[in-house]
Amino acid sequence: MADPADPLASLDQHALGARIRSRKLSGGTLTIIADATGLSGDERVSMERRLQSAGGGIAGVEQVRVALTASQTQRKLIAIASGKGGVGKSTLTTNLAVALARLGKKVGLIDADVYGPSQTRLLGSDSKPTAEDKKLNPVEAHGIRFLSLGQLVAPGHALAWRGPMASGALAQLVEANWDDAELLLVDLPPGTGDVQLSLMQKSRPDGAVIISTPQALSLIDATRAVDLFAKMSVPVLGLVENMAGYICPHCGEQSDPFGSGGAEDAAREMGIPFLGRLPLSSALCEASDAGRPPAAANGPEGEAFTALARKLLDALK
Repeated sequence: MADPADPLASLDQHALGARIRSRKLSGGTLTIIADATGLSGDERVSMERRLQSAGGGIAGVEQVRVALTASQTQRKLIAIASGKGGVGKSTLTTNLAVALARLGKKVGLIDADVYGPSQTRLLGSDSKPTAEDKKLNPVEAHGIRFLSLGQLVAPGHALAWRGPMASGALAQLVEANWDDAELLLVDLPPGTGDVQLSLMQKSRPDGAVIISTPQALSLIDATRAVDLFAKMSVPVLGLVENMAGYICPHCGEQSDPFGSGGAEDAAREMGIPFLGRLPLSSALCEASDAGRPPAAANGPEGEAFTALARKLLDALK
């Protein structure tokens, strides 16, 4: 019950009362300090207006001043990398992000594959990001927020950028308005070049996940990626074996066009965790082309990405 002796007690009973950190009335001016942690830009504006309206209805109040504060979100930045292209890194990153969101995490995704951005297609979104205070506002899709150079460049347009330009573009994506995102996954280009070095030197990832197919040729390059992160003191959270096995939809027989188990053996030799393997799937390919991440739905493919997301969260503890 509100204290009748306190003219501002009604604010404590307001729907936003739990966010009010202090309130003071002096000479007709009411000053309210409220916590806006975890709120988007629109939500902060709405909260400020509601508090001004509530304060303006109190006897003796002539002016209302609202100050919003917010604690820094403890965000973890995860680099998703491969030593070479064509191993399904972007598809895996998309579905891993969506699976983490379905597990209750607030997830942001950066498509840092400057020369071959594909997240707009994988997430089925052509929406363009807006900007606020010279910072980009990520686009929402399938329960996550993401940014990609594919949103800013015409389809099919080649980016003939040198290293400094690519690194500058990555910095803008990392420094965007990610608000309350707890996890920020960065889909890196293949290889071990300028973009990877820029991310590690300027943003210092909390960990890296390496993607490889089971074949020896892919594992040679994956080993180089692991070595790069180790040299830059970025912990490797684990290795994922992608395209491991294919089940014929007609006869049900399993074959291994790229081999099987190579990544698990390599992880053991390098002394890094093995997070799991994902099969080669025509259903995954069709869904990805259509902008429908399988991780957003129930089914065998979605369950596989959920299991991988759980192991990643365990590795981050």
